Amino acid sequence: MEQRARELRESRVPYVHARVVLAEAPTSAKPGAEALILPDGTIEGFVGGNCAESTVRAQGLALLDSGESLLLRITPEPEAEQSGKLVVHNPCLSGGTLEIFMEPVLPAPTMIVVGDSPVAKALLGVAGHLGYHTVSPRQVDADVVADAAAVVVASHGRDEESALIAALQADVPYVGLVASTKRGQAVIGSLGMCQSHTSRIHSPAGLDIGARTPDEVALSIMSEIVSLRPRPSGRSVTETTAVAETALDPVCGMSVVMIDASLHLDHDGVRHWFCGSGCLRAFASNPEAYQPSATS
Repeated sequence: MEQRARELRESRVPYVHARVVLAEAPTSAKPGAEALILPDGTIEGFVGGNCAESTVRAQGLALLDSGESLLLRITPEPEAEQSGKLVVHNPCLSGGTLEIFMEPVLPAPTMIVVGDSPVAKALLGVAGHLGYHTVSPRQVDADVVADAAAVVVASHGRDEESALIAALQADVPYVGLVASTKRGQAVIGSLGMCQSHTSRIHSPAGLDIGARTPDEVALSIMSEIVSLRPRPSGRSVTETTAVAETALDPVCGMSVVMIDASLHLDHDGVRHWFCGSGCLRAFASNPEAYQPSATS
């Protein structure tokens, strides 16, 4: 598991690490069991059977969005809310209770620095110390800036326009131009883009802290980037519909993420989703018993 987690980090793939910290018999998972939840809903490892896995998948996808850790308690019987835990009632469990600590592991944000000026070199150093993944490409295009958190152009007149246009077209959260106010306005005016786009360029880049040296300018730029960077949504992990579309298991009523990794069955042209194999088998043996008209 450690090797796989290392591979994901090196490939800059976000994931959630899940570890069982409590297992009240009867449960198929034991304390210490662990798994990784990937952005496509794939679960590598084992922290419970199909029913528990469905809940872990849904909460894992929500954590990739919120960026927060979670202690998840899955119980076969309804329980009152508990401080510091998310309690989920899963009627399909075999009778035991699981507590699983889930921690998202997100790749470091990417900063692209265009140019080899003293400010550019200082910025690479400061950003690296702050944990950013820094890139200083020779040329900047749509592929280079894709998924970047920030693009700062500090090339003093070389290839500024093309880098700025690529960053704006890719909707990079922070786009900065190191230039005087007068020259910055001239460069921005030459881009031929509407003001709704060009108004997103920070020029002169950085907060006004009276910076003079390249290191101080780099510090002012990083201060501005940190102050403006998008924060995790912080939405409740129960709001999984905001992250991935869900459906109700027609047998037990559990919420199931509608992705290929979840159990599903097509019947009469309609796809039905299931938290576990038991519910799927029950539905398959008698679909009519679980149609809305049969339960209304």
